[in-house]
Amino acid sequence: MKRLIAWFAANSVAANLLMLLLLAGGLLTAPTIRQEVFPEFSTDRVVVSVAYPGATPEEIEQAINARIEERIAGLEGVKKITSTATEGAGTVVVETLAGFDTRELLSDIKSEVDAIDTFPEEAEEPVVRELIVRHHVISVAIYGDADERTLKHVAEQVRDEIAALPGITQVELSNARPYEVSIEVSEEALERYGLTFDEVVEAIRRTSLDLPGGSVKTRGGEILLRAEGQAYHGPDFERLTLLTAPDGARIQLGQVARVVDGFADTDQWALFDGKPAVLVGVFRVGNQSAIDVADAVKRYVRRKAPALPPGIHMTTWRDRTRVLRGRIETLRRNGLQGLVLVFLSLALFLQFRLAVWIAAGIPVAFLATLWLMPALGVSINVLSLFSFILVLGIVVDDAIVVGENVYKKKTEEGLSALEAVVGGTQQVAVPVIFGVLTTVAVFVPMLALPGTMGKIMRVFPSVVIPTLLFSLVESQLVLPAHLRHAITHLSADGPVSRSW
Repeated sequence: MKRLIAWFAANSVAANLLMLLLLAGGLLTAPTIRQEVFPEFSTDRVVVSVAYPGATPEEIEQAINARIEERIAGLEGVKKITSTATEGAGTVVVETLAGFDTRELLSDIKSEVDAIDTFPEEAEEPVVRELIVRHHVISVAIYGDADERTLKHVAEQVRDEIAALPGITQVELSNARPYEVSIEVSEEALERYGLTFDEVVEAIRRTSLDLPGGSVKTRGGEILLRAEGQAYHGPDFERLTLLTAPDGARIQLGQVARVVDGFADTDQWALFDGKPAVLVGVFRVGNQSAIDVADAVKRYVRRKAPALPPGIHMTTWRDRTRVLRGRIETLRRNGLQGLVLVFLSLALFLQFRLAVWIAAGIPVAFLATLWLMPALGVSINVLSLFSFILVLGIVVDDAIVVGENVYKKKTEEGLSALEAVVGGTQQVAVPVIFGVLTTVAVFVPMLALPGTMGKIMRVFPSVVIPTLLFSLVESQLVLPAHLRHAITHLSADGPVSRSW
């Protein structure tokens, strides 16, 4: 280590190239780092979902969920299985054992589920995926003195237009009641046509659905066939055939029942500024930047709001990026204040040029860490920014010790600039290195924390440890070469030192 310190101190070109490499790496990488409010992580859960149109929860449990559970219960890495049966769909959630690779379990579960050949013919293909926490970025409120159908129609149009914006892929409606087609069957009509209620239900279930129809191989390729008979609106249901008479006459649902297009009878509703509202939620997906997503939505709202129908208004709401922007501003402000305070403190006690080079260690260490963040899987978020703020106060401690000792060697022992730099840096190298390593050792255990909490807490050491190590490299290899030139022609001590 002593030879390395002496070589860099004597070869300022190498020291400057190392510093420029760290600075350039950080400056070029910073714009490409994903920006999000909260770090994205897996929940260590695998979800299996199967659609079974028209089936009751009891049928879903017996025909879908139970068979999936039987196949995957004995797989390695399974900690807990939770299944949910609702009308028309079944969901099975598998929790992974701590330390087991969730993607390996995902592959095993998919293989087992694909091997099940006893699902009902009407059931759709199973969907197996890893459960990832979604990150809400911003919402758009559509509100005003309009009926529910008009508000929802406008909200659906806004949702589709926002989803079509570059860089945005996931947009959803919330606080809006789902459309519902109610069918009111007349007992008199049933008696007139000789039908029962169960026969009507079964006829609707049998005729209103989409089914895969296999495939046909042609010279041009393979054509997938699918029968699309699912009814979605009132008129579609009215035309469903319940019974065909011997003379060929068809009895349709509209002849025995009253079909009404409306909304589900739920308590789901929202008010914004005291008026009925529908919310459009925008989410960040993958490597999308939360700030870019929020800015795109705000531009769209400013452009779209004046073109809405009379009486309907639109505004942004619940902008999560305000927290992220605040943390970025705090880091920028604290970093600038730290640089100024460190510089002033060193200038008062030592010398102006020494203060400049010691304070320069802060941006070098921070930018070098930014360079490394993508490789460590760390994004710019509230936790990583807090980590930078946390380490800001200690990142120049090693440089201050080195700079003060070099200054002492030059002024009190009368050594040449190179001798003072090499001797002063080498003299404190061991305590400086171990001082940094003891601080690093405090954060190392956080890298091994298990579970979801471990994935969250891992952000802190992933930022603090590289920052401290890069500050150590800067103080031992880059700073001495700069100090050699700074102390060649020493000016007077700082005002505090002169009056001490």
